[in-house]
Amino acid sequence: MTLKAREFDLLMNKFGFKTRNSGDKFAWFEYQGRPVLWTRRSHIKGDLPCQDQIRQQMKLNEDQLREALNCELTLEGYISLLKQKRII
Repeated sequence: MTLKAREFDLLMNKFGFKTRNSGDKFAWFEYQGRPVLWTRRSHIKGDLPCQDQIRQQMKLNEDQLREALNCELTLEGYISLLKQKRII
């Protein structure tokens, strides 16, 4: 599955990741005021390099990422998924 820069940005907004721009776009997910996940993407347009690493850093498998992009996975669902995996 390919991940485009625009889709990455939509996911970061949907799941409430905070972002910071520098050489790359850094994003982190906070739960109860504590950062628990980090990822980043380059500033290129189109298909992103290291798509598997981004997916793994978000703690999603390919099916879950597809559900997130198709608006089937909500923020509450993402949080419960992270709880099941004992991330939070």
